[in-house]
Amino acid sequence: MNIRSYPLLRCLLLYKRTPVRFWLSAALFALANLMLAWQQGMIAKAVHDVEQGVAVVVDSTGGLDVSVALHWLFIIVDIATGRALIMYFVGWLSLVIQQDLLGHLREMILVQVQRLDLAYHWLHGAGEIVTRTTRDADKLRDALISFWRQVVDTSFIVIAAVGFLFWYHPLLGVGPLLLTLTGFYILFRQTDHLVQLDRAVGQAFDGVNQDLTEGVNGVRVIKAFGLESSRVQRFEGQVRFFVQQALEALAYSCSRIPIPQFVVGLGQVWVLGVGAYLVSQQQLNFGELVAALLMATTLVFRVEGVGRVMQVFADARSSAGRIWELLDAVPEITGGNAALTEQRPLGISLHNISVLPPGGGNAVLQNCSLQLKPGEVLALVGATGSGKSTLASLLPRLADADSGHITLDSDVNGINTQQALNELKLEDVRRQIHVVPQEGFLFSDTLAANLRLGAEQASDEDLLWALRMAAADDVLTRLSDGLQTKIGDRGVTLSGGQRQRICLARALVSHPAILVLDDATSALDAVTERRVLNNIRNLKQERGQAVSVLMIASKLSTILLADRVLLLAGGKIIANGSHAQLVAESAEYRELLGIEDGE
Repeated sequence: MNIRSYPLLRCLLLYKRTPVRFWLSAALFALANLMLAWQQGMIAKAVHDVEQGVAVVVDSTGGLDVSVALHWLFIIVDIATGRALIMYFVGWLSLVIQQDLLGHLREMILVQVQRLDLAYHWLHGAGEIVTRTTRDADKLRDALISFWRQVVDTSFIVIAAVGFLFWYHPLLGVGPLLLTLTGFYILFRQTDHLVQLDRAVGQAFDGVNQDLTEGVNGVRVIKAFGLESSRVQRFEGQVRFFVQQALEALAYSCSRIPIPQFVVGLGQVWVLGVGAYLVSQQQLNFGELVAALLMATTLVFRVEGVGRVMQVFADARSSAGRIWELLDAVPEITGGNAALTEQRPLGISLHNISVLPPGGGNAVLQNCSLQLKPGEVLALVGATGSGKSTLASLLPRLADADSGHITLDSDVNGINTQQALNELKLEDVRRQIHVVPQEGFLFSDTLAANLRLGAEQASDEDLLWALRMAAADDVLTRLSDGLQTKIGDRGVTLSGGQRQRICLARALVSHPAILVLDDATSALDAVTERRVLNNIRNLKQERGQAVSVLMIASKLSTILLADRVLLLAGGKIIANGSHAQLVAESAEYRELLGIEDGE
């Protein structure tokens, strides 16, 4: 059996994490239902004594002797009390177990979300991932809760009830057994369609979540273009579609679930009819008939509860499938086993790199080669859509090339070494190569917490140094609580230039060997931009930590700060040299910068 074909079973198998508590709970459920059968047997004996007139008798003095009745009453109450205490404890224990497993499952989801490549996130979107970690996880929680009450406990009740009826007479047990099995068979036949319906509901909910996420994150654009009413209408359409899918699933459930409940309910009729016949044949006494009817009623009510909970399990089966699709996704980018030698400065070389878009089509990069020398400041320019950001994402292996190879280069004491990037440990590569994007992401936490993301042990002095290097001293002085100031969701309380400088400082705190600035100074004025680049250049003299910089640039002021400029077009580097050389020699470069011939 391929366990991957049964996602809900895979979730239930997580119970093996707590084997002692699992088997203790199962044993206590079994004991509780044995006590239920024992209690019904005692009721049968008590009713039989009442029928025989020995439970309550008139003694010789004319008083009532109720000692036999009290005897049975105390036994039945004691059994019921003991069973209630066991059920209370095992109910609490099962909740503790399922909460532990649900927490572990959510942790697995979070770890997997962090492991997966950016391509997976771009393909599936934030709404779908949020749905799987919230709605789908909540449905699994409901199933884990119901697992004990409606699967484990009900299974033992069915065994205890049918065994109890067979103990009195085989004819009493055979009918409820066959009817219960038939009811379960009908229920299981219906679950496949219920799963399909719930999967459709989950996909509709993905759309609602995605639209809501975009509406919140893009609120500035929506307001700027006056799109509030159209976005509301679009969201209402997503919600209506979700409600339609949910109602379709609910209608099917309401129309089909009562059928197996009716079939199982016929067991009471069977016990009453067959029991009455056996009483008439003196093969069963009246007390045993009453106990058999009570047990049959317990069986019917519990199995009817299973009918209701099948919807929960159908939903959970669908949700489990969606969650395991996420958990089973394999990251396309994996690190090697080689450690990165701690040699500074580091450079990087791309050798005949080609990158194809995810859906196929024309190559984004094609036989592209370039070299960032150790300690060099290199500017990369190109038209919009030429693949500059794609190239930048290759360096820390946020994406991988389809062909070609990348090496990390070092030149220490005249000794040149190269290490293949894909053979190095991924954490080593990303610790040494940082990409600072144009739109830096800041978490809704303190300034200090944001700066320490890449260096948890950094002191306040380290943070102040990094802010000074990123020319963000003035940002700190304007914050009411300094480093402990809450900067709001995504840094909403800061300007674009302030966010860019803080993101630069965050990268510098961890002392990278290679810094990739993906238009990360676009919101800075020329004076501040020059100050930042000069601070980075001076690191070699100040701290002996030369940083190699690749700047994806669109402003002339940025380009002029570089030691060398590369022009990317047609998926490859077509020009290489200083700004003055490219102005003199490359018509494409002049056209890109809007420089007239002869200027």
